[in-house]
Amino acid sequence: MSLRDELRAISSRTKLPNKDQYMRLLGRTITILEHEDSQIRPADSTGLSGGMVVPDPQLPTLIVPDLHARRDLFFSLLEYPLFGEITVLTALEEGRITLVCLGDALHAERRALARWLIAWEEYLSGWKKHKAMSEEMIEGLSLIEMVMRCKGAFPNQVHFLKGNHENIMNEEGNGNHAFMKFAHEGEMVRSFLESRMGTDFLQLYALFEKRLPLFVLGNTFLASHAEPARFFTREELIEARNSAEVMLGLTWTANGVADQETVRHMIESYVPDVPGAVYFAGHRPVSGAYAHNQHNNFIQIHNPEGFNLAFVPPDRPFTPEKDIINLAQGV
Repeated sequence: MSLRDELRAISSRTKLPNKDQYMRLLGRTITILEHEDSQIRPADSTGLSGGMVVPDPQLPTLIVPDLHARRDLFFSLLEYPLFGEITVLTALEEGRITLVCLGDALHAERRALARWLIAWEEYLSGWKKHKAMSEEMIEGLSLIEMVMRCKGAFPNQVHFLKGNHENIMNEEGNGNHAFMKFAHEGEMVRSFLESRMGTDFLQLYALFEKRLPLFVLGNTFLASHAEPARFFTREELIEARNSAEVMLGLTWTANGVADQETVRHMIESYVPDVPGAVYFAGHRPVSGAYAHNQHNNFIQIHNPEGFNLAFVPPDRPFTPEKDIINLAQGV
């Protein structure tokens, strides 16, 4: 079966994945994440791949905002005809593009509000009934399985950053906050997976999350899940996975909290002399194609009602009006 056929099958799966097969995939992906090409992910002080990704400067980059269990849209983006009739997946196979996902694989948001409320009652019953929560986790686990399979096939071209929802243990501390929004999503996911897949599964999945990078240093852009809370040095970004403060500052920053000069200082430091360089993030929803902030140097592209992708050329300034793709309008 081709990778495309495998991904298509995962995108329409109706059952929870097989535990043993999924754990083997997690293990293989963790090994890839721990030992990436040092030119792409410089090693940190532990000797493992660090928190910063440096994509191939010759390739365009497609930036994908918060996914939140939208496996259908992830498959659709892979099928999107990016270069004429050449799809994103084919472009990856031909080594023509880098794909950067800004994180947040789990927790369907407002589109699944009714399901979360039913799942809350299931949680209170001790999962005696679990139809709603099973549907939620089929979507979420399938989505991250698709990401892992793409990472395995194209390790130097596919990068998934840690977002604030990459916290399967629902821990408070160590760069994370326990999560709740429409229900107690963080605790509900942890509890359900422990009951259905076991503690060993949770622990391995948590290790996968902790091996994810947090920052991208592109040729003409920077990116992280959230707006940077402050200026971070190169050493801090490489060591980000080992610093709760840096991890928190790249995944949880609310709008309007960071100093308005932070992004400009980071751009001037990391991509100097690049006219039109920008910093991308998701995390906080926008209502249209994108939102500008920080003297128009900071661009947010997470629209939960649509699906905005940013195409970043390697050799000219990013132009939002030209380079933001609304996938929901194209499928």
